[in-house]
Amino acid sequence: MPSAELDRLVVAGTLESEAPIREEFDGLLREATLTVNDAKVEQLSLESRFRLAYAAAHSLALAALRWHGYRPRNRQIVFQALAHTLGTPTPIWKMLSQAHARRNRIDYEGTSEIDTRLVEDVIEATEQLLIAVKGLPPMKESS
Repeated sequence: MPSAELDRLVVAGTLESEAPIREEFDGLLREATLTVNDAKVEQLSLESRFRLAYAAAHSLALAALRWHGYRPRNRQIVFQALAHTLGTPTPIWKMLSQAHARRNRIDYEGTSEIDTRLVEDVIEATEQLLIAVKGLPPMKESS
């Protein structure tokens, strides 16, 4: 499912064009479904819930990109590509991109900048992505 915008990212070296793989797509969807449900468990720490919600959002954004026949060269581009893969509104993909930056600060700098609002926003966005990814037409098998 080539797209002019995504093809420009291939030329720029940010994405690679690669035929979608049904098993990979299904696995990403399954993983996201499990982890977003786990992120809703309020007995977990906010940090754990954030990590789970972020992981689910990333899996879904990657699944959408793979459905279109692209593979990212970095983690953050999957969120930025959501406007082209799922038609995700700008405020949502920007919030997820900012969540990615927070996740990096947590993982690489040891900071903890997580609050309830962020966790709820990421979970809500992830649920919207889940609906959108499940609504994609059946994947065309590559020949």
